[in-house]
Amino acid sequence: MSNSASVQVPTPTPSFDLTGKRVVVVGGKKAIGLGVAQAAHAMGAAVTVASRRNTSVEEHPELAAFEQVVLDISDETAVQAAFEAIGPFDHLVVTAGPALGAWGSFMDPDMRGVRSYLEAKFLGTWACARYAAPHLQAGGSMTSLTGGTGARAKLGLAAVTSTFAAVELLSQSLALELAPIRVNTIRPGFIDTNFWEVLPPADVEEIRAKVRAKFPARRLGTAGDVGHAAVFLMTNPYVTGTVLEVSGGELLVDWIF
Repeated sequence: MSNSASVQVPTPTPSFDLTGKRVVVVGGKKAIGLGVAQAAHAMGAAVTVASRRNTSVEEHPELAAFEQVVLDISDETAVQAAFEAIGPFDHLVVTAGPALGAWGSFMDPDMRGVRSYLEAKFLGTWACARYAAPHLQAGGSMTSLTGGTGARAKLGLAAVTSTFAAVELLSQSLALELAPIRVNTIRPGFIDTNFWEVLPPADVEEIRAKVRAKFPARRLGTAGDVGHAAVFLMTNPYVTGTVLEVSGGELLVDWIF
């Protein structure tokens, strides 16, 4: 699907304006994905959010501005059908991933945890990119999501580290394969969302306190911080094949959890 090196791409003028553009956020109905969807919408984009479940707007009015699509990214056939139904669009952001702790550990009795994690995160990201690519308009982009564990291994997180590293290298490969479509990765640090609700409240508050005390930014990250970065990657026409860290300086300090 690569394009000829002789293709001449017009030089666009950088702007955060997404007016008239269509953005698809896979995993965009909550947490970081919702922050990305809201940021793109604020810049004028028409936004489609996709997740495994259709969510009631009456119960979640924050989704009222978006078109909803039901999509399980671990189901390749469903991914292909979803993007065929979506049709032409401009920017893809894949934030979806398994729940906290779903990956298991290296010496589990079997490999179901890591297989499930790879299927849902790495191969799911691959499938979204594969079936979205034919529908992206000129000047389009793709952005995936990883995390600090992809850059620095931590005991007990072998599956996460390996998967995140694979997603980041996939993005760089696709920046070549799909050029001039731009392909990038965002590597968030601690982002204070409902992703952490599976942990006991006291544990989450302890993590928050450590972030405020130790991270150079001296505050918690927000979904809006990542959304701002995603809009930058959508709209800057000369950024591709990169990993953009949005972490408050997490990798500069000792692990906090």
